[in-house]
Amino acid sequence: MGKSTSLPDRALALDFKSATLYAIRVVLHSHDLAALRDALDQRMRDAGAFFENEPIVIDATKLEAPIDWPALVAALRGHRLFPIGVMAQDDILAAAKASGLTEVDLASAAVRAVVKPAPEKETPIITPAHVEKNAAAPAPTTAPAAIVINRPLRSGQRVYARQTDLVVIGAVNQGAEVVADGNIHVYGPLRGKAMAGARGDTTARIFATILDPELLAIAGVYRVIETRLEQPPHSHAMLVQLDGEALKIIPLGD
Repeated sequence: MGKSTSLPDRALALDFKSATLYAIRVVLHSHDLAALRDALDQRMRDAGAFFENEPIVIDATKLEAPIDWPALVAALRGHRLFPIGVMAQDDILAAAKASGLTEVDLASAAVRAVVKPAPEKETPIITPAHVEKNAAAPAPTTAPAAIVINRPLRSGQRVYARQTDLVVIGAVNQGAEVVADGNIHVYGPLRGKAMAGARGDTTARIFATILDPELLAIAGVYRVIETRLEQPPHSHAMLVQLDGEALKIIPLGD
């Protein structure tokens, strides 16, 4: 029998594992560095620490003129935003790569199916399993299971529900963050930060039995809550949804 051999110790000092990374996409609408810096300063003032220490992908696909990539990256890092890649084309992409950025393709990322509410006067019927196989009604499509958190979230804790809804049974305390590609349901006080539709789903909503948040966001449209919401939103069950380019807060049960 041949003698078995083992890999040298140095081979075990590094390994490759698959990973799923949540990143924020920063979309550039101008190549003017001064305008970009002003917009960045304003956004970060509005959002407080919500986006700090986040990995970001710079989306420059709408630009038609060159940009000062090193200066832009420095401005982003100055706000504790860390570029991990870029989306761009042709010469703009080549310049970004020359500045050390890596091309990222988000087009292949799985997109959460848009959920449409049933008509108010119609009740959807799901065919029971015992109905004969030749029935005309198609089998219902199985949606991704929601992520359920059965505990309160403390300051500094963050939960991200990728491609699905997030349900928190308990409080989301100040300093805690809940993020979902779909809807967010909080069965308890929502006192921290909540971002639904993180990948751009404008139909996503935020539900909370007690709404007293620091920040609300849906599909990138956000509202910083610097003072307590006036009645009835504060300490009432509420629904938050997107209405054009603004967030609309609606009392549940009305």
